[in-house]
Amino acid sequence: MLSPLARTLSSAVLLVLLAAGCGGADKASSPSDPAEPLKVVATTTQVADFARNVGGDRVLVHQLLRPNVDPHDYEPSPADMRAIAEADVLVKNGVGLEKWLDETISAAGFDGTVVDASRGVPIRKGDEEEEAEGDPHIWHNPLNVKTMVATIEKAFAAAQPRDSAVYQANRAAYDAKLDALDADITRKIESIPPDRRKLVTNHDAFGYFLDRYKLTFVGSIIPSFDTSAELSAKQVSDLVAKIKATGVPAVFSEASLPPKTAEAIGREAGVTVVAGEDALYGDSLGPEGSPGATYLEMEEHNADTIVNALRGTDA
Repeated sequence: MLSPLARTLSSAVLLVLLAAGCGGADKASSPSDPAEPLKVVATTTQVADFARNVGGDRVLVHQLLRPNVDPHDYEPSPADMRAIAEADVLVKNGVGLEKWLDETISAAGFDGTVVDASRGVPIRKGDEEEEAEGDPHIWHNPLNVKTMVATIEKAFAAAQPRDSAVYQANRAAYDAKLDALDADITRKIESIPPDRRKLVTNHDAFGYFLDRYKLTFVGSIIPSFDTSAELSAKQVSDLVAKIKATGVPAVFSEASLPPKTAEAIGREAGVTVVAGEDALYGDSLGPEGSPGATYLEMEEHNADTIVNALRGTDA
């Protein structure tokens, strides 16, 4: 029996073939054609944003995951399958985040270059057997993002050598913004009293942020890198007890996850729950016009939200 993903892929491939006149999805032009931008497919909202910043107007980016959509819930559409089939370059986050990707690109007949943006990034270890590849949330440290955009720039230059100088200049300009972001977040976090630099989040997505800016991780409502995991009743009571014992001032929900459990734990522990418009952006950027519409905006929003909740009214 076919898996749900396999059934979705079969339907999507059939629709793509019908749209192409049953002759497959041939590439309309080669990346060496000066009239055509490089065709790029990016898996997550974050790597799509990085690809646009590196490529500028010399790339056409098709983003697979939508804003505020959990990357674990992705199912390909016919438009996604066609874009993958026609792409010159496909950029993924890596570290096991896109478990659906190999099956998807195989079904689409993709024959371009796959770029693993995590290459060269120091990976945090996972605690569970299913997290053997490590923590995939590498973008929550801006210095990791500098490594990611350098990898993307090299891949674009290899695929489209005539625009290599443009990609290099774009990457350098974005690097400067990442350095400024890192310095700004450091300054903001240092304004929190040391004994209040403790974090409880919806799921374990902020390890790289915590490591970079020296906050203490107390626990998460979903005890995993994967949002499909569930917290047992004992784990809930243990987390509430830990919140009370450590003096955590707030629990943070995430924009792409329902806040119900976070709110229940916050009430039981007697602490503030940060949700709604102030929720953190963990696995995904937000929609256009939101505080998390771009990577730079997302990280600034997260830092501001954390600081405002943890600093306290008397700080």
